[in-house]
Amino acid sequence: MAEKREKLFDMFSPVSPEEWRAKAEVDLKGADFEKKMVWRTDEGFSVQPLYRGVDIKDFKTIDSLPSEYPYVRGTRTNNDWQTRQNIDAADVKEANAKALDVLNKGITSLGFKMGENFDLDTLLEGIYTDVAQVNFIVCPMQVVEFAKALVAYLEKKGTADKFVGSIDFNPYKATFKKGKKFPEDMVKVAAELLKVVAPVKGLRVLSVNSEMLCNAGAYIYQELGYALSWGNEWMAQLTEAGFTADEVAKRIKFNMGVSTVYFMELAKFRAARMLWAQIVKQYGPACDCSCKMVVNATTSRYSQTMFDAYVNMLRSQTQAMSAALASVDEITVTPFDAPYKKSDEFSERIARNQQLLLKEESHLDKVVDPAGGSYYIEQLTMSLAEVAWKLFLETEDKGGFKAAVENFDVTNAINASANARFDKVAKRREQLLGTNQFPNFTEVSEGKKALTCCCGCTCEPEEGAPLLNGKRLASQFEELRQATEDAANTPVVFMLTIGNLAMRLARAQFSDNFFGCAGYKLIDNNGFNTVEEGVEAAIAAKADVVVLCSSDAEYPELIPGAIKALDGRAEFVLAGPETDEFKEMGVTNFINVRTNVLSTLKAFNAKLLK
Repeated sequence: MAEKREKLFDMFSPVSPEEWRAKAEVDLKGADFEKKMVWRTDEGFSVQPLYRGVDIKDFKTIDSLPSEYPYVRGTRTNNDWQTRQNIDAADVKEANAKALDVLNKGITSLGFKMGENFDLDTLLEGIYTDVAQVNFIVCPMQVVEFAKALVAYLEKKGTADKFVGSIDFNPYKATFKKGKKFPEDMVKVAAELLKVVAPVKGLRVLSVNSEMLCNAGAYIYQELGYALSWGNEWMAQLTEAGFTADEVAKRIKFNMGVSTVYFMELAKFRAARMLWAQIVKQYGPACDCSCKMVVNATTSRYSQTMFDAYVNMLRSQTQAMSAALASVDEITVTPFDAPYKKSDEFSERIARNQQLLLKEESHLDKVVDPAGGSYYIEQLTMSLAEVAWKLFLETEDKGGFKAAVENFDVTNAINASANARFDKVAKRREQLLGTNQFPNFTEVSEGKKALTCCCGCTCEPEEGAPLLNGKRLASQFEELRQATEDAANTPVVFMLTIGNLAMRLARAQFSDNFFGCAGYKLIDNNGFNTVEEGVEAAIAAKADVVVLCSSDAEYPELIPGAIKALDGRAEFVLAGPETDEFKEMGVTNFINVRTNVLSTLKAFNAKLLK
């Protein structure tokens, strides 16, 4: 049998990269290989259609094992990540009841969003703090007071030596969300915090909340580069304050986001561990274990939508898979209804079960770094690491993360990326299923209103200071559609289909999707014998917009008759290319793949809504 297998493989002669590309170019029939086959990422590097062993042969990390420095393949020898759910703890009694309930439904890590009540006896009653992981999100101004209360509680319960969890100390939140500096010396507060929590070895209190950047529209390399710089700021400031590298590094927790680019996000976490390990190593820790990055990955709010909201389940599922396959320590799935309401029992159950499916049915927790050795993933990991490292060095050269935040360099850079992504969504170069592509034509908001960004602070924003973007990627299309829904009349769009069957059907479908993004009423047709017949049917249907759908070859003959028959009784739109020839015939409205969908629909709303 072994001999037959050897002969089978001998039948296939080796193919060089040059030979493969030459064959691909033949099959492309003259099309440009670079334009057709190479993916140009937003991260600033290109991705080839095929990778081979020779492409990664010089990578120094491919021979490492999981739990081995530099931890690109994971910090553990298993992939049993913590399944986390966040709970509003403004009412500690209600929060306790909810926590006990979800712990019996598969949750292994709790995240309490604390209010002003620090009654830990009530909040943690019945919760085994030596078994379940417990995290606390606290106002930065109250973090030391809360840490003292938590340490006292754990020592009283006798679980201080076994407790694992975190307190979220994020002094940059006020600058990002309100444009104001943290009112105290953050290094002094952090130093006091480290002394307070010294008896609890498993309590991490120095946060790197790059999830905020992800949810503001950051590109993947930006979140990673700034996260590394954020973590390095803690290392530099606190080692200078007299703490050892081990004392600081073992108190840092990374709270990172997960966006929609599946393989890139997987590569991001692998690159993050590798680069963070090398950063910490430069501070001379006594043990390589201090170089391990601890990561909670939270699925993105930025990519969620209010309309067709159930699609959010698909988004968060693939995002959670990226994080799970990347061997992160903890995953939080954002409920699908987060864009427009406070999550309820149903949406929270779905969010929990999304992780449980990955564990109990897909068994992703049974394999560590399953992508390891994949030529593609290894190449993505290194390419992403390279561009993120470049951003890290640029930030450090300008004075470090604290200076970059307080000078608003980080805010401005992230906002520029968010604006670029808004523009891409407007032109459908970045797609949001159900929002700017393939919308549900008949869906209405049913009273749903998009929630505004809330940072948890009560102070007013600093006047004139740039604030981190708080809008989701779908927000502008949602505002457009909501305006249509709130209007006294809903515009009617009529597809005047005629001529070439394939072209008229394709362009009618394109036009349906185009105008459906604004929530207009759409009337499609099987086809007309003449444009005059189609126009009369449109007028009878009380159409506000008539879209001529046919082939480019037939348009010169059809356009004059259609415009004449319509005689200004409705807006005339051509589904096709914007050419001088068609403009000279009187066409002023064109829709095609190059059209800015958002601005075009805004213009129609301005004309049609009453």
